[in-house]
Amino acid sequence: MSDPDRDVPEEVMWAGRFITAKRRGKWEYVGRARGIHAAVILAIDEAADGRHVLLVDQFRVPLGRRCIELPAGLVGDHEEGEDATIAAARELEEETGYHPARLESLGQFYSSPGMVSESFTLFRAHDLTRTGAGGGVEGEDIIVHRVPLATLADQVATWRAEGLAIDVKLLLLLGAGMVG
Repeated sequence: MSDPDRDVPEEVMWAGRFITAKRRGKWEYVGRARGIHAAVILAIDEAADGRHVLLVDQFRVPLGRRCIELPAGLVGDHEEGEDATIAAARELEEETGYHPARLESLGQFYSSPGMVSESFTLFRAHDLTRTGAGGGVEGEDIIVHRVPLATLADQVATWRAEGLAIDVKLLLLLGAGMVG
């Protein structure tokens, strides 16, 4: 059985610098403009004091509150055809102050496919070196959290109780998965 809107031409309803609102038959959805996509980084600091995940905390206008997330950024927003691995390394260092010796692609994923056509490439950062404080570029107001993996579930519960939003991608760390 197939959706009757599958072969209906896509109609652009509105286009901005970073997103485009579209319609196909009865479906309305949003996509990234100009071929931009995202890189998300799973960074586990394997230090003498144990295994810690690097998370970022920033205000998200659509949510109206701060959100705890994996570090991430746009690929190709400044340079068309930018390599996602280069963008991921840059974004990790800008946001967290850690540089990866190596990035491993864990594949392409879609965060909310019923509403958004955006995809992201998930990278696992290896062999991290602290290079600075992080916090993003001017105007981003990013807070860096280095959380022990052993206490992550409790920390997420605390953040939730404080009213912070939790990005769905943190489910990677709260269940069995890609940390190992």
